[in-house]
Amino acid sequence: MSTWPSTRSSTRARFVGTGRPWWSATVVVIALVVSVPVLSVLAAAVASVGSPAWPGDLGEMLLTTVLLLAGVGVGTALLGVGLAWLVTAYDFPGRRAFSWLLVLPLAMPAYVLGFLFLSTFGAAGGPARASRDVFGGSAFVELLAGRLGAPVVLSLTLYPYVFLLSRAAFRGQGQATWDAARMLGATPWRAFRQVLLPLARPALAGGLAVVMMETLTDFATVQYFGVRTVSVGVYLTWKGSFDFASAAQLSVLVLVFAVMVLAGERILRGGARYDSRGGGQRPPAAPHVLTGASRWWAFAAAASVLAAGFLLPVVQLLWWAVSATLADSSSLSTGRFATNLTNSAVMAALAAVACVGLALLVTHGVRVTGGRLARGAAQLTTFGYAVPGAVIGIGVLVSFAAVDGWLEALGVPGGTGLVVTGSVLGILASYVVRFLAPAYQAVDASFATISASVTNSAFSLGASPMRVLRRVHLPLSRSGIAVALVLVAVDAVKELPLVLLLRPFGFTTLSVWVYELANENFWEQAALPALLIVALAIVPVWFLVRQVRLAEPHQQVTS
Repeated sequence: MSTWPSTRSSTRARFVGTGRPWWSATVVVIALVVSVPVLSVLAAAVASVGSPAWPGDLGEMLLTTVLLLAGVGVGTALLGVGLAWLVTAYDFPGRRAFSWLLVLPLAMPAYVLGFLFLSTFGAAGGPARASRDVFGGSAFVELLAGRLGAPVVLSLTLYPYVFLLSRAAFRGQGQATWDAARMLGATPWRAFRQVLLPLARPALAGGLAVVMMETLTDFATVQYFGVRTVSVGVYLTWKGSFDFASAAQLSVLVLVFAVMVLAGERILRGGARYDSRGGGQRPPAAPHVLTGASRWWAFAAAASVLAAGFLLPVVQLLWWAVSATLADSSSLSTGRFATNLTNSAVMAALAAVACVGLALLVTHGVRVTGGRLARGAAQLTTFGYAVPGAVIGIGVLVSFAAVDGWLEALGVPGGTGLVVTGSVLGILASYVVRFLAPAYQAVDASFATISASVTNSAFSLGASPMRVLRRVHLPLSRSGIAVALVLVAVDAVKELPLVLLLRPFGFTTLSVWVYELANENFWEQAALPALLIVALAIVPVWFLVRQVRLAEPHQQVTS
């Protein structure tokens, strides 16, 4: 008797899931909608092939982008790996505090640190004046306010990605690996360079990939320093001429850079996964107690990076904010401040609710169907976080322009531009594409703590999938939902490129306000909204540090 029909049925059940096709379809539809902006960019670029849409300085933009990526990559690798090894392998004053304080620069948006660097190292700044008094010139100091400033600022704000992953890799290698290298006669530096660092290569590759993606997305910070990357070209092309063809083609170039970054990550990993049999033992190179001047040199190294990337900028922002408030006590009650704060809060709330709502539908759909189709589509919903913001922004513009055309063809009042410029729907859509990934990851992690037997018991009692979601999954995953809401809301408050590309006329958020004031050199007036953004950004950083500290075993430091 042939078993082919039953085999085919079994294969189909594993692919689609069993009994609840509407939920599989829901997950697939959400994944397709999230993919539309990127597909729209590719379609627009293909449609415009052959048209003379490339800007004249394309070659310079490409070279500048490559140099910036290289500079930021080297800077973050040196800072992240060096500091991770320092706080893992050595004991010095403040080591335990530095192990989590060094993550704080993640809360400092690069476009905020950028204008602080310009004010400090510009021709009128204190370091430049002191250099002219002592050395008769300030060219080297002012270089930090020029093209060199962009990679320095981005490295100081992005190195924590490499730091966190490298530190986790170093702690996971195990004492046995380190001891084996030392017993074979390797010096501490050689053991680190030839044994532990290669073992940490996958983590380093992952951290650098995130850094490169963030660098590709940025175009506010680099504009401060006169660095014109491809992402800057996308923004200037759209805002300058509203040329869809040129903007789409440049966006594809940004996407090509993103693909090259991901390919580079795979190459850096070396096509292998490294494992250590000592993972359950003490961390590698159990902290060696430094003595004499070396302990203070280690302290100074960690403190200098923390001060440059977070502490001194916050102090400067506080000083400017207090000075501006004392000079004009009505500044806090002005309508513009209230309006911009409200715009940011409303957009953050809408983005958080939309992303978390979709994440709940996707996660619940995967749970109740169990099919490979739903699981694959769920992973597709997270790819927006790995796509540069310029691509998402132009993709939303292209997609909504098509919707406007369809509405006009149907005779809907309002004409062309009803969807794109008549509301903030474009910004919200781009937020959903961009920030659905962190929402899904947080909700999915919370669902993972719910036993499958609980879900199956509810179904066996006759509950519908929606009732299971309302009465079982939602109450049991409240903590994950709360974390997801906070993460998305704070990311939305910090977001700048998408808002600049898509905002309707007259619509300004805190991030855009800071950018505009900094561009006009109104640094004191920009301090208060910038400080508020930093304060909000500390919240997810605190969540991150808390999770890292809870995941790490308690370690006794021995001399």
